[in-house]
Amino acid sequence: MMSIAASKDAPLAVVLLSGGLDSMVCAGLAQEQGFRLLALTIDYNQRHRVEIEAARRIAQTLQVERHVVLPLDLRQFGGSALTADIDVPKDGVGTDVPVTYVPARNLVFLSLALAWAEAAGSGDLFIGVNALDYSGYPDCRPEFIGGFQDLARVATKIGNDGGTVRVHAPLQHLKKSEIAQEAARLGLDPGASWSCYDPLADGRACGVCDSCRLRRAGFDAAGIEDGTQYGDDG
Repeated sequence: MMSIAASKDAPLAVVLLSGGLDSMVCAGLAQEQGFRLLALTIDYNQRHRVEIEAARRIAQTLQVERHVVLPLDLRQFGGSALTADIDVPKDGVGTDVPVTYVPARNLVFLSLALAWAEAAGSGDLFIGVNALDYSGYPDCRPEFIGGFQDLARVATKIGNDGGTVRVHAPLQHLKKSEIAQEAARLGLDPGASWSCYDPLADGRACGVCDSCRLRRAGFDAAGIEDGTQYGDDG
């Protein structure tokens, strides 16, 4: 996996690093653009906790300036198959908002990233949302990203003082196959990331949840080795 060392006078950015493929590629693209990175991982007590370890691996390999794993127990609210005792769907990707949607997750996470960025003197946030090959989450749409950026400018001291807040979503209009290709181009190891919503007891990805299906289809279409072990691989 590559790491691009930015100069000490390069601008800082906060990247939301979940440990998933999209967040890993997003972080790599931010580095490629010359940013020094502060990586923020939210430990929201999700059921797929192996993702947090993946985030730690990625942050270490990319040599980010600081990696914060912030606890935020969203199981207290529930309302999602990722934060409550609700079965993760395994019957294919649908068109409605699925039960794996965590209420307002990206809104909450971007708000926390914005708070850290402002404290660190940065106006740049990176998030790996995607509006093409995704599970229908409303907080992955361009309208959400644009709306949050507008809100950030009026909700912060940096915006009040005439500074600029930018929410970078470099994967917004990429297919999953194109994201896989970007990982390869950047020299990133896709096997270091984790996407499965419902890992098996033996540590393999389930292979049939929405996230696994989208990931597998993307790598298959790109003709690139995934690096993930799935439960139905034999």
